[in-house]
Amino acid sequence: MDIGLSRVVAGDKIIASGPIAAHGMAIMSVRQGLEFESSIVSDTCHFNDIVRDIASRFGSKIHLLRDATRGGIASVLNEVARDTQLGMEIFEKDIPVFENVAGACELLGMDPLYVANEGVFVAFVAEEIADETVKLLRTWENGNHASVIGFVTPQHPKQVIHNSIIGGKRVVNMLTGEQLPRIC
Repeated sequence: MDIGLSRVVAGDKIIASGPIAAHGMAIMSVRQGLEFESSIVSDTCHFNDIVRDIASRFGSKIHLLRDATRGGIASVLNEVARDTQLGMEIFEKDIPVFENVAGACELLGMDPLYVANEGVFVAFVAEEIADETVKLLRTWENGNHASVIGFVTPQHPKQVIHNSIIGGKRVVNMLTGEQLPRIC
């Protein structure tokens, strides 16, 4: 399978394979002795089987796959935008985040887009297979919340634009420093 930055094009859909920020918040709560109303469980898992499955099913229409470990999905999107000279548009309403994780992030003043993941990848796929890819990911135990979260655009090169639920827009910058000290 030929995947890589050079394959990402305007019009590609951006997919998150599952809910973001759970791993980073689980580690933070243990390290800091924080207790939340509900427990936060790390998303740590392997995804070699599902990646093999989507690759065999969709082949060259899968343009790029990246894990969203350090720096979260914000770092992945910013790196891809920078290296492809393209823009990214993402939509808050479509980004999967468990309610307890979102609450913990809010309580601690952290943006879930920057929080580490261990069981989430970001896929850049041809528009015509995006819905089928999400449907296939949702058959996987750790992909049952997979979602198209945005698209690649020639507009605003090298920038990631976040569209909020209430209609606002903001630039998602590359993380400076470390939001959460090295985990692994």
